[in-house]
Amino acid sequence: MDFISILIISIGLAMDCFAVSISKGICTGRFSFVNTLKMALLFGFFQGLMPLIGFFAGKTFIHELSTYDHWVAFALLGIIGGKMLVEGLKPVDPTCETTTNPFKFSTLISLAFATSIDALATGIVFVPFPEKIYYAVSIIGVVSFLFSFLGMAIGIHFGRRFKFNVEILGGIILIGIGTKILIEHLFLN
Repeated sequence: MDFISILIISIGLAMDCFAVSISKGICTGRFSFVNTLKMALLFGFFQGLMPLIGFFAGKTFIHELSTYDHWVAFALLGIIGGKMLVEGLKPVDPTCETTTNPFKFSTLISLAFATSIDALATGIVFVPFPEKIYYAVSIIGVVSFLFSFLGMAIGIHFGRRFKFNVEILGGIILIGIGTKILIEHLFLN
């Protein structure tokens, strides 16, 4: 797996963080460097940790997966991408629930965990590439951190005028990467 593929997977996975960060920015309406940094660090950490956990879980079953790893990668990325597409098509709550502190540590941990569930399954994609796993999770974590930080700034500065749904883009990206992996295994090996 090359750098571009890892970067594209990272961007696809970061779209959940990006979308949540934009909504946090829209709802809070003001920039706080400490809160934004705390959120971005947690999102980046969980997005990097989950594929590592998924990788080690998948590695345990490598002998069973080796014949079908490209199909598993295609299916997982397709399902995750499809889920992101469906989520992106749902209507957004316009009321911006702000009765609780949106930057409370427990709230941010919950959001970081929820946005990284799909990254857990993505770790299995790297089982055939064990030499790339630490490199990949580092890139995934850094990209998620940057997208979270950027998303917060975009949400604050552009508010409700920002109409592009990034979850749809993330879903398309992940489905595309899954298709690429399948095509490479079926036709280029």
